[in-house]
Amino acid sequence: MAEQTQEQRTEAVAHLKFARMGPRKLRRVADAIRGKSVKEALVLLQFAGVFAAEPIEKLVRSAVANAENNHDMNTDELYITRITVDGGPGGRFTKRLDPRAQGRANFKRKRMSHVTVAVGEKPPVKKRKVRGGASIGIKRATARKSTTAAAPAKKSAPRKRKAAAAAGATE
Repeated sequence: MAEQTQEQRTEAVAHLKFARMGPRKLRRVADAIRGKSVKEALVLLQFAGVFAAEPIEKLVRSAVANAENNHDMNTDELYITRITVDGGPGGRFTKRLDPRAQGRANFKRKRMSHVTVAVGEKPPVKKRKVRGGASIGIKRATARKSTTAAAPAKKSAPRKRKAAAAAGATE
């Protein structure tokens, strides 16, 4: 393994350590770009309205630069082959005190993260898992429906109200 040359390298890696952001926030973004082409991932990260997208975008750009400069890869045809987000050091968070009533104090857990991104010229072999939960899709303007197609039908009052009105009219 020590004799591995640059020609045999199939992916370029970049690391982000001690990111002052919780791993759950970063994993949400990482799951959205895992397995995609680098061009598609960068567009998604640039226009995502999520705070955690900025450090991951910088990290992906760094991995692409590493691929181009260190491993002579074609940057136009790169894919994100691997992206991992792990908890940081010190029990996975740093502690800060938050003053409370009657002289007490609570701990605030300021979490840190380590992120690793690997890019390669071949798309990843594993298929992406389709997971439920939050996504970071690009914000799109909602298109208005034309009002000339059909006029909306008027809603009728619930039956209880009609029955009560009829009973009140007969009394």
